[in-house]
Amino acid sequence: MGRAFEFRKARKMKRWSAMSKAFTRIGKDIVMAVKEGGPDPDSNSRLRAVIQNAKAVNMPKDNVERAIKKASEKGQGDYKEVVFEGYAPHGIAILVETATDNNTRTVANVRSYFNKCDGSLGTSGSVVFMFDHTCNFRIHAEGLDPEELELEFIDFGAEEVFADDDGILIYAPFESFGAIQAELERKDIEILSSGFERIPQVTKPVTAEQAEDIEKLLEKLEEDDDVQHVYHTMEERTE
Repeated sequence: MGRAFEFRKARKMKRWSAMSKAFTRIGKDIVMAVKEGGPDPDSNSRLRAVIQNAKAVNMPKDNVERAIKKASEKGQGDYKEVVFEGYAPHGIAILVETATDNNTRTVANVRSYFNKCDGSLGTSGSVVFMFDHTCNFRIHAEGLDPEELELEFIDFGAEEVFADDDGILIYAPFESFGAIQAELERKDIEILSSGFERIPQVTKPVTAEQAEDIEKLLEKLEEDDDVQHVYHTMEERTE
């Protein structure tokens, strides 16, 4: 299996799968999707993808419809996607994706977390090159063969296709999202969820004590309401 498979397996065992912030994240995604392409999911592919993700985490349909309606109102502010880069203790690179309606607040908060946890907030471009920006799709596994799917979708950018307990996952470069989404819809293959991830090109092993230091920063970042996703180059420990 490739790096996407190992990355997904490691994350599944960690707190990344916790859905405590899922509704908040999806609510922001709905606002950004509606602002970008309008409130009709039939003509807005980004909104269709967000609605699929809302279903995947059991977000009530009424909540989704209210969020779309609210996002369509003239008084609704927009969220800006901002990426922060830096280092945790022990030389671990950190990439933080945020969605904020107040960049001054978000910058101040993120900087304070790095400072309080003996890390350092870097400049744009300082660590992003250490991660591959990927897109992914989860589909039903029933009646489908991952190897055949990989052959079918390689021309659309697919790099890894594999099965897990929850279905089949397709991984591709970030730029291939639209082409793969369109082809899955053309083939009437139901998309359970989709999204984007930053996969570290190389991970760094750390001791248990060092991992504790790094986890303190990761937890502070993930608890912030403006933070959507946090990625790092720490090798996941299995013991």
